[in-house]
Amino acid sequence: MKETTDSVNRIRIIDAIRGFSLLGILICNMLIFQYGLYGKGMLELFHASTVDIAAHNVLLVVAEGSFMPIFMFLFGYSLFKLRERLVQSGLKPWRALFRRFALLAGAGLLHSTLLWDGDILLPYGITGFVLLLFVNRKPKTLLIWAIILGVLFAAATYGMYEPSSQGEDPKTVEYVQRSIPILSEGSYGDITKFREESPLDIPDAGLIFVAFMLPFMLMPMFLLGIAAAKKGWFRNPRQERNTYKYGTAVLLPAGLLLKGFGVAMSQTQIGPVLTQIGGPLLALGYLAAFALVLSHLSRSSYLLRAFESVGRLSLTNYLMQTVICTTLFYGYGLGWFGKVGVITGTLLAIVIYALQAIVSAMLLKRIKNGPFEMLLRIGTYFSLNGKLRNVPQAKPVPPVSADL
Repeated sequence: MKETTDSVNRIRIIDAIRGFSLLGILICNMLIFQYGLYGKGMLELFHASTVDIAAHNVLLVVAEGSFMPIFMFLFGYSLFKLRERLVQSGLKPWRALFRRFALLAGAGLLHSTLLWDGDILLPYGITGFVLLLFVNRKPKTLLIWAIILGVLFAAATYGMYEPSSQGEDPKTVEYVQRSIPILSEGSYGDITKFREESPLDIPDAGLIFVAFMLPFMLMPMFLLGIAAAKKGWFRNPRQERNTYKYGTAVLLPAGLLLKGFGVAMSQTQIGPVLTQIGGPLLALGYLAAFALVLSHLSRSSYLLRAFESVGRLSLTNYLMQTVICTTLFYGYGLGWFGKVGVITGTLLAIVIYALQAIVSAMLLKRIKNGPFEMLLRIGTYFSLNGKLRNVPQAKPVPPVSADL
């Protein structure tokens, strides 16, 4: 059966949006690579210029917390499509998906332990196990759960800001100050050991509670992705342009407005709530806007192919971003930690991404999967060649990238 143009575009548009989200994620992560998880909110300790501080505030509105949710949405979308493919291939989806999430969680644990503390694979893998309880639910049920959980956790951020006459928490300030020479000049062993420390005094019971609640905090966008797959969104991009237009016109300004007020009112009790609500709304706005742009591009468009190539190798590219950036900024590499600046760091992120797009496109001319995608497929399908085994004759299902 020959795939229709719309079918091909649907697959490509999902990969391209995933690639687009990786660009935004890299730009946001560049702040962590440069200043650390806690230092990125204390740029004054790095003697940042007024221009860099202003650029950081812009990124807080337009980027931070609004590209990772796109990834979550696509994770949920691809989870449903992968399960659908497994069922139609005669395999038991629960076993395959369980192995997949265990591998993701394991890769995330190694990633966060050996390379970088900004990992997302471990929480994604853990959340995947919880999503198995929802993957068979109706789209309306998924939407209701997404709204309920989103509202609950947005409300939970109210009161998180604690005004203090002492300014920043002294322990956190001291931690960030110690991080500067260690991360910029220390050896691999020094940095790995420092990564085990935390300025937060959270008891073991608190850590267990946070670990238990984390999947539910992340779930709204995952659930919306599953619902979108069930409803057949992105199946016919050209026919869905009006939907994309409405989504862009409503969600984009709403998300930017809420996040803008949230950042401006960050020193109040309501600021974090506005940011928590605005982040996912802006993510959906970006998703609709990018889908609208892609729906107008030809199949041979270089822009489409660039984003698609990165998206198809999303797991490999995500991990390589860590390898590249930790080598640039940490002491066992070039030691640029805290020295580059927000604007230069953003430009550097774009250059790194462009190189990844070129390399990804070249690799995909020779191979179908990246090295880490292949390992994930081998574990998921329990097959040495990374392909489905004993596939019965059934109605063909277009392959959808679900590597991350």
